[in-house]
Amino acid sequence: MNKVAYLKADVNAEVNATTTNAQWQARKDQAIAIGEANLAPIYIEKGKNALLWDVEGNRYVDFASGIAVTNTGHSHPRIVAAVKEQVERFSHTCVMVTPYNSAVVLAEKLNELAPGNSPKKSMFVTTGAEAVENAIKIARAHTRRRAVIAFNGGYHGRTNFTLGLTGKNAPYKTLFGPFPADIYRAPFPIPYHGVTEEQSIEALHNLFNCDVTPEEVAAIIIEPVQGEGGFYPASNSFLKALREICTQHGIVMIADEIQTGFGRTGKLFASEHADIEPDLITVAKGMAGGFPIAAVIGKTNIMDAASAGGLGGTYAGSPISCAAALAVLDIIEDEKLVAKSHQIGIVFSTHLKELQKQYPHLIGEVRADRGAMIALELVKNGDPSQPNPELLGALIKEALNNGLILLKCGIRNNVVRFLPPLTIEDEVIKEGLNLFKKSFESVAK
Repeated sequence: MNKVAYLKADVNAEVNATTTNAQWQARKDQAIAIGEANLAPIYIEKGKNALLWDVEGNRYVDFASGIAVTNTGHSHPRIVAAVKEQVERFSHTCVMVTPYNSAVVLAEKLNELAPGNSPKKSMFVTTGAEAVENAIKIARAHTRRRAVIAFNGGYHGRTNFTLGLTGKNAPYKTLFGPFPADIYRAPFPIPYHGVTEEQSIEALHNLFNCDVTPEEVAAIIIEPVQGEGGFYPASNSFLKALREICTQHGIVMIADEIQTGFGRTGKLFASEHADIEPDLITVAKGMAGGFPIAAVIGKTNIMDAASAGGLGGTYAGSPISCAAALAVLDIIEDEKLVAKSHQIGIVFSTHLKELQKQYPHLIGEVRADRGAMIALELVKNGDPSQPNPELLGALIKEALNNGLILLKCGIRNNVVRFLPPLTIEDEVIKEGLNLFKKSFESVAK
C-alpha cells in the first residue's frame, strides 16, 4: 500500500473510531494550533435553523449563529438549493479572470440596498478583515491621505493592519506587534461607563490638534454597534456628529457593518438607525448564510479611486458564496427578517430585564434596543467599574451543559452576547431563554 492510500485508510479508521466530543477534542488539540482555540468542546454533526446536534446526539439551542453568520438559520433549504445548483454548474473561475452573472447581480442588489441615495458600487473579497483592509486602501486612494482613526473597543479583524485598528488587546493583539503606523484611536461613547458623546467628540478634536491634522486623515472607521467590544451601540446623535465631521474635513466615513449587517439590528444595515449615509460600508458574516464572502459597498466616486487590478483576491466573490448571498437577500425580504429581528429584541429585552430585577447586583445593564444584537453586562455589587468575568465563564459553561450555546465579549470579558438566528421559532426562543434563566440562577448561587 502506498503512503497516500495508507494515510487515507488510517484516517478513515480513526474517524469511525472517534465517537465522543472528548475524543474529537483530543485529536483537535494534537492537530490544530492552540491559537485557534474553541469556546465549546462539542463537535457538531448537523444543524436545523436555531438547533444543533453534536456527534453524541446532544441537542443545543443556538444563541450564537456562528458569531452572527447564520442569520438565516442553519441549513436553510433555499440556501442549500442555491448552493447545490451552483456547484453542479461550476465552483470557481475567479471573478477577476472570467466573471459570472451572480457576482454582478449581487453587487447591483447591495448597491441598491445600501443606505443613502448616492450612486454606489461594490467590490468582493472573502473575509471581513479583507473588506476592512480594502476599505482603507480605497479611502487612501481617494483622499491621497495616510492616517486612519478608529475607536477604543472596536474590532475590525485579525490581519496585521486590522489588528492595528482593533481596540481590544487580549487575545487578539497579544504577541503580534508591531502594528502599522498612522492609526489613531478615540474613546467610544459608552454612557454606562461614564464616556459621553461630548467627550468622544472632544477627543477627536484633540487628536486633530495634537497628533494628526484632519487634512491628513483618510478615514474614520466605526462599528454602529460594537461587536467584540461589548455590544455597545453608538447613539444616532453621535453617528450624525461623526458624519458631519467627516463631511467637513473630506474624511471618508467607514461603517464596519460586518456583524451588524443583514437585518441583525432591526434594520438591514445598522447605519439606518441614525439615518446617515456612510461613504463606505464593510459587510461579511450574515451575508451568505455561512459561505465565505465579504464586500465593500460605497459611493461610486470613492470606490473607483483604486486603479484597475488594484483590488480583489483569488477567491473574491466565490460563485458559490454569491449564489448563497442572493438566496439570503431573498429570504430576508420574503420572511420579513428585519421586522423579525426587532421583535426578537423585544422578547429578549422583556425576559432579561425581569432577570435583572432579581439580580441587580450581578446584571449591570441589559442592551437590547438594536434588534437581535443583545447583551447582558455582568458586574459585582451592581458597580459598572467592577466587571465579573468569573461569573461569565461559569455561565457559558453551565449554559452549554444545559444545552444552550452562548458567546462572550467585552474588553473586560464580562458581557454575554445573544445572536440567535433571525429565523428562530418563537418556541425555541422561549426554550432558550428558559435555559438561560436556569443556567444563570445556578451560577448566581
